[in-house]
Amino acid sequence: MEIIGQTNFDFIGRRNLAYLISAALLAVGLLATVQVWRGRANLGVDFTGGTTVQLRFDHPPDVAVVRRVLTAAGIDPELQTLDRGDRLLVRLRKLEGEKIEAGGGDPAKAGERKAPERKADEDTAGSARRLEDALRRGMPRDTFTVEGSNEVGPAIGRELLVAAQKAILLSLVGIVLFIWWRFEFTFGLAATIATFHDVLAVLGVVWLLDREITFLTVSGLLTLAGYSLTDTVVVYDRIRENLRGRRRGRFSEVINASINEVLARTAMTSLTTLLAVLSLLFVGGPVLWDFAFALALGIVMGTYSSWFVAAPIVYEWRTRFAARGKPDK
Repeated sequence: MEIIGQTNFDFIGRRNLAYLISAALLAVGLLATVQVWRGRANLGVDFTGGTTVQLRFDHPPDVAVVRRVLTAAGIDPELQTLDRGDRLLVRLRKLEGEKIEAGGGDPAKAGERKAPERKADEDTAGSARRLEDALRRGMPRDTFTVEGSNEVGPAIGRELLVAAQKAILLSLVGIVLFIWWRFEFTFGLAATIATFHDVLAVLGVVWLLDREITFLTVSGLLTLAGYSLTDTVVVYDRIRENLRGRRRGRFSEVINASINEVLARTAMTSLTTLLAVLSLLFVGGPVLWDFAFALALGIVMGTYSSWFVAAPIVYEWRTRFAARGKPDK
């Protein structure tokens, strides 16, 4: 059942085309990062602030019906089932016009900023009552109680956004150190660039599609960073083995041969992993959609970058910088 036989693709020879594709993906990803930082992207309640309400039903409700009832009432919810399905966590965005504060500001306006804080409890209670009324009217046969409600303030949303960005950057630093120790600095630098490329590319696609960016999206980005690294290490291992004497020839030939030797393995691994993630995407429900969508894109990007980004960067470094323009040896 050999699906992919012996291949002989010239990955290094096609690297310039791959560079153009990657440059476009990185440009969109960087633009998306700027928009997220400015709060202009489609950010979820975790980052923008809002209200969370926890409900307990006598019997597990139909989440699709709950969503339809709340949407008809003018409420845009994020729904998550808890426990055995009889508890429902509802997240509501803050109203339009409420902005994320980055901190600081004019001391003279401190009093103006305190007023919303004093009204936080009232706003939270009002949102919970509006939600409860909409559900009781739209689902009269489903009995439930409101177990509690909380306000996620804009300042907290900004702190969570900064923490998420730090988590991604720290993971990239860890990748450099690990690959440097495992192989050498050139490999570590190339692997980090490839991983950074994957994270930015997926973020850019999510932003272009105007999908909501939540903590589940960030979880997907961090997970794909680990997956991309694993795929890259498989390619690097074979390159190192061939450089140690298994193969002779020009450096580009060694890299091409190495990628082709593990191509079937990486392709089939990515395909089987993608099938598992697609099951989460299509039948896992709306709660897992953001995570599964980011991870599905990440698997595709990670496989592409292992072949067309990580290995070619090692080639460029050794032939152009380390060898200072010497022939491809």
